[in-house]
Amino acid sequence: MKDQSKTEIKVGIMVVAGTLLFLWILGWAKNFSLSADQKYLEIKFATVAGLEVGDPVTVNGVRKGSVEDFQIESDDVIVRVKLDSDVELKSDATFAITMLDLMGGKKINISPGKTSENLDYNKIQEGKFNSDIPYVMSMFGRMQGDLTEIIKDVKVTLTSMNNYLTDRNLNENVKKSVSNLKDLTFKLNELIDQNKNEIKQITSNTVQLTNDARDLIRNNKETLENSLSELQIVLSKSDSLLTKINTFADETINRKNNIGKLVYDEELFNNLNGTLKDVKELTHILIQQLKGEGINVDAKIDIF
Repeated sequence: MKDQSKTEIKVGIMVVAGTLLFLWILGWAKNFSLSADQKYLEIKFATVAGLEVGDPVTVNGVRKGSVEDFQIESDDVIVRVKLDSDVELKSDATFAITMLDLMGGKKINISPGKTSENLDYNKIQEGKFNSDIPYVMSMFGRMQGDLTEIIKDVKVTLTSMNNYLTDRNLNENVKKSVSNLKDLTFKLNELIDQNKNEIKQITSNTVQLTNDARDLIRNNKETLENSLSELQIVLSKSDSLLTKINTFADETINRKNNIGKLVYDEELFNNLNGTLKDVKELTHILIQQLKGEGINVDAKIDIF
């Protein structure tokens, strides 16, 4: 009976010790702490990409806390983390979600910053997500259809270019064009070499002609200015003369001068027209008499 009691005590002790060891391992794995002196911080991420409650939070790679909770706000995720009391963060601290291991786990890594100003733990901090292998693979998965279409287009393009470049007629035409260009360049070089002196002389003459023209303008500057002034005077007088001619023409058309009255007077025109008719008849009579017996004059003159 005594031995049975000892055995039960040993079993009880082992159970308690195992339970305590299990709780200690679980607390270490999940970063549980019995101390109430801990810090809490909220970080905003555009995406958490697999981050879970209980995942570790490290400061410069050293585990100093864990993920407590998530809260979705519009397109962002607010992550609440718990940090050890000895963690000191500055206002320029940075927060990033990174890959924990090759199996795809996640963690939040904090760079504590270097400024003298401490971090405001009551303010929501901005975090960023560093792309890892699973995220990149998922991106490639979403882009698979686009990549397939792009590869098809590239294949068609390369096939067309290959057919174009391997065209025998095209190759011959390109070779012929290059050969003609080579001949043309050679002939042009020969032409320049053969006429080098003439080209030089033409250039020299052009320079001399330009200098002579400059000297001519400089030496006759005053004369040219006077000529331009006289030309302006002539143009001014020509404008005045044209104005007078226009005025005279308007007066003539409106019968405001003698010429206009003479030319545009209808009565005078009718009289002249009648006179011409009479002269025409008289001339006709005289011609007929001259062809016949001569001119017969039958006139009655009454003096008294």
